Amino acid sequence: MRLSLSSLLVTITVFHYAAANPLEAVELKRDELILCCVDPVQKVPDSSHEGPPSKKARLSRTDTMALEGPEESQGGRSARKSKKADSNPKTFLPRVNSLWKVGAHVSAAGGVENAVTKAASIGANAFALFLKSQRKWTSPALTNDSIASFKEKMTEHNYTSDVVLPHGSYLINLGNPDLEKRQKSYDCFIDDLKRCELLGLKYYNFHPGSTVGSTTKEKCISHIAECLNRAHRETTSIVTVIENMAGAGNIIGGDFADIKGIIDQVDDKSRVGVCLDTCHSFAAGYDLRTKEAWDDMMKQFDEIVGISYLCGMHLNDSKTGLGSHRDRHENIGLGHLGLSSFRNLMNDERVQNIPLILETPNFEAPMELWAKEIAVLQQLSTSVMESKENRDMIQSIIGEASTDEDLVDVIKSAVKAAEGSKPKKASAAKKGGKKGGKRKRDEDRDEDEDETEEED
Repeated sequence: MRLSLSSLLVTITVFHYAAANPLEAVELKRDELILCCVDPVQKVPDSSHEGPPSKKARLSRTDTMALEGPEESQGGRSARKSKKADSNPKTFLPRVNSLWKVGAHVSAAGGVENAVTKAASIGANAFALFLKSQRKWTSPALTNDSIASFKEKMTEHNYTSDVVLPHGSYLINLGNPDLEKRQKSYDCFIDDLKRCELLGLKYYNFHPGSTVGSTTKEKCISHIAECLNRAHRETTSIVTVIENMAGAGNIIGGDFADIKGIIDQVDDKSRVGVCLDTCHSFAAGYDLRTKEAWDDMMKQFDEIVGISYLCGMHLNDSKTGLGSHRDRHENIGLGHLGLSSFRNLMNDERVQNIPLILETPNFEAPMELWAKEIAVLQQLSTSVMESKENRDMIQSIIGEASTDEDLVDVIKSAVKAAEGSKPKKASAAKKGGKKGGKRKRDEDRDEDEDETEEED
């Protein structure tokens, strides 16, 4: 393969930057091919004023695949094949008629409009997406063509704005006690909100923030509320949805009382809501595994925060036990929560008609894995299974599995197949590193750990 002089120069520039910024090296490996195609008269954006995202801002490899999607985390043959299948309606899986709007956080690679098609392809009744890079403070504006295409595809695939739950940047910390850094977070935050409104969306989900060990929880909560009040004045309709957290370290949101504290200080209560993450809740100490435990958790939420504020949920099993304060997502039924937790959820009318979003590992195979998880979850709902049409659609995806053991085996088999279909990467030993070193670090890192603490 012959490289032009301009391409060679850009490639050298990329590797020089990688050497100087080791935390960026993984991302640059993927981006170098894109940068080599840049018009040589255009300057490569200088992000030195921003600084690289912190170590904690780096998602684990599993979480990156789960949230970014295959096209953003892997450019190999399997990703290209998946992308082609995603855009062909003939390959789309059936979407059950259900009041429990189960979907997944799909990739928006190539444009936000592509997320709609990807959701439809896996039979999702709802979806989440990133509106821009979750690892950068600034990103190019949405184009008019992209906005128009997003709206057209929403109509084409019969999605309404109330089943879409965009996810905010992991860099944002509205509770930072440092005014300059809080302003930087706010600028990123308000940009996202305005993108939502351009797309005609209703909700925007974000992590509340952290004290970074430099202020009190009460003051941090006040900073977050102040930012929300300011953002509500600068926008017209978007509902800012606070996500509950696992409660590690200085992170706000592990206790329902934290969320209440924020909402109490928000002026326009119609512009604020809550997203409950099953893994976060469990890690924070709220049990969901029995019907009694589930009802008690929901009762506490209603009494402390108010069930009317519940705008969405993230559906994740947990690799760690109750009260661990560690956010480690696992595939549905394969972790400490088990199918019983999700059966409780899928038979609770209080969580109907809100986006219920999977953020489980998909191993770059959303149609093979997330589609099966969606079908398994819908099968757990008694009312959904009363419809023969729904039963037939679900059976077409997961077969005749009926018992909990059968359903867990469906997920296990899907995970195994998805892992096996991933392109093999060079081992650490071949790259000159210790074998298994990076994998061990990734496994030990909390997937939704407070990425703002080191960054800020």
